Amino acid sequence: MRFVVTALLTAVLGSFGFAATPAAGSAFDKSTLEAYLKHMLLVSPGVQMTIHDPQPAPVAGLKKVDVTFTFGGNSQDRTYYVSDDGKWVIEAELHNINQSPFQADLDKIKTAGAATMGKRNAPIKMVVYGDFECPNCKDFDQAVRANLTKSFPDQVEFFFRDTPLVSMHPWAKDAAIAGRCILRQNPAAFWDFHDSIYEQQTQITPENLRGKVMDFAKAKGLDEVALGHCIDTAATAPEVDEEMAQAKALGINETPTIFINGRRLIGNVPWTTVEAVIKAELEEQQKTASAKPDEKCCEVSLPVLTK
Repeated sequence: MRFVVTALLTAVLGSFGFAATPAAGSAFDKSTLEAYLKHMLLVSPGVQMTIHDPQPAPVAGLKKVDVTFTFGGNSQDRTYYVSDDGKWVIEAELHNINQSPFQADLDKIKTAGAATMGKRNAPIKMVVYGDFECPNCKDFDQAVRANLTKSFPDQVEFFFRDTPLVSMHPWAKDAAIAGRCILRQNPAAFWDFHDSIYEQQTQITPENLRGKVMDFAKAKGLDEVALGHCIDTAATAPEVDEEMAQAKALGINETPTIFINGRRLIGNVPWTTVEAVIKAELEEQQKTASAKPDEKCCEVSLPVLTK
């Protein structure tokens, strides 16, 4: 679910205690920048803000300043750029014309160890960050499972990354841990588990989750003793924590969040939209491949995801 840091405008600006004209100051002063952003964004009084130390930016004359907004156990990071004189604050994404426009996210997406299906090293990498207790994830994944391999049998390699939203979904992380235990034992069985959990989503509770997982294991002929030990000791919890950390680094605060060759889509995106994006990426790759030799000097190629 999307974490919103701005409050609804239910009061006049004066009630927030900000002057109409800010006092002179530097954006490198954390209290000054915090007050300025609170005014600009109409941040609710209940939201905590953390201004991080300035870091080098890829553009001369600017510094990168990350700001973390926290509310009710959820957090969201935003990046701002501050001019070296501290006078100007820029809220924007920076793009290198010689790289993919999605390079910043591509550098953070890791697929090593993820559950995967489809043709290995296919030209399209589709990575879904999902939550087993999320209704939107259920609807999205069911549409993808019904259409992806049928429409793109050889063109897409699909990856699933666990992103349980623990503050609102009490059994999501336990389901992710169980899923990783199954993945360790039988990678192919993971996808049956994935589908089974989504199908039973409305019937699952924190109390009956383990029983349903063990029923699934018995029906699939898995090693129930090994699986039970893996679940009871939370042996795969570090793997899930690593996936959650990756999602946080990507600024993900809503599930599902989908990346198609780095292009970010958020929420229960209709299959027709997913299909159109995949086709567009394939067409772009065909254009690059068929470019004349003298056109190759200026092409921008999409990097593969890091494994």
